[in-house]
Amino acid sequence: MLVCYPGITAAIHHRLAHILHQLGAPLVARVISEIAHSATGIDIHPGAQIGESFFIDHGTGVVIGETAVIGRHVRVYQAVTLGAKRFLKDDDGILVKGNARHPIVEDDVVIYAGATILGRITIGRGSTIGGNVWLTHSIPPGSNITQAHVRSELFQDGGGI
Repeated sequence: MLVCYPGITAAIHHRLAHILHQLGAPLVARVISEIAHSATGIDIHPGAQIGESFFIDHGTGVVIGETAVIGRHVRVYQAVTLGAKRFLKDDDGILVKGNARHPIVEDDVVIYAGATILGRITIGRGSTIGGNVWLTHSIPPGSNITQAHVRSELFQDGGGI
């Protein structure tokens, strides 16, 4: 029954692809990753390090970059990006890959739908990232990050101005 969930399918494919990536077979690893991506809409680079009990709910649109590090017991919802903020370029203007440029997500974190987390930042253990949050800085353990709220106050007869 569990293999009916796209997140489980993507995670199983990733576990195999990650081992092959570590063994020096990046092309085969990427092919396995792309098979899962095509079937689930979840794009996990084989280089990403993902701990045990990782769960992607719904899944479509999830992107996890090559140097992302995800701890244990992490839950991610659809359309979440754990991406790079930018690529460094060498003196010839060619992109330099392999540098740690994706987020670190510590244990027991929940990331809700549509969140975008960019750069080599750390999401502290036990944190919750709300839906549609755009995050480019590290947060301490136990944080609860949500979107800014528009504040509107109504005053009668000009009172409070």
